[in-house]
Amino acid sequence: QVQLVESGGGLVQAGGSLRLSCAASGRTFYAMGWFRQAPGKEREVVAAISWRGTYYPDSVKGRFTISRDTAKNTVYLQMNTLKAEDTAVYYCAAGNVATTEISHWSSWGQGTQVTVSS
Repeated sequence: QVQLVESGGGLVQAGGSLRLSCAASGRTFYAMGWFRQAPGKEREVVAAISWRGTYYPDSVKGRFTISRDTAKNTVYLQMNTLKAEDTAVYYCAAGNVATTEISHWSSWGQGTQVTVSS
């Protein structure tokens, strides 16, 4: 049974940093990613990593870094220079394709709240 467990969310002031972790169990995946969903908005990708490389949208490029520890089957999201607009529930996802299409990700974590105060 596949399980993704996120940790590391919380409250931080604008300009601060947070590090999210997502531990996967049950199998390894070609791709893992982080998505976020703010109230009233659609879920969007903020970072993805596969054996071919990484992807970031312009909104977080240069501020967020995704990394992977294959031995621990864990993916991390280092978030720096956080802004109020980064406030959202952050979800870890895993799948066989690294894509911005949400429907192509097969497994999801429960989500962790990130709140950035201005």
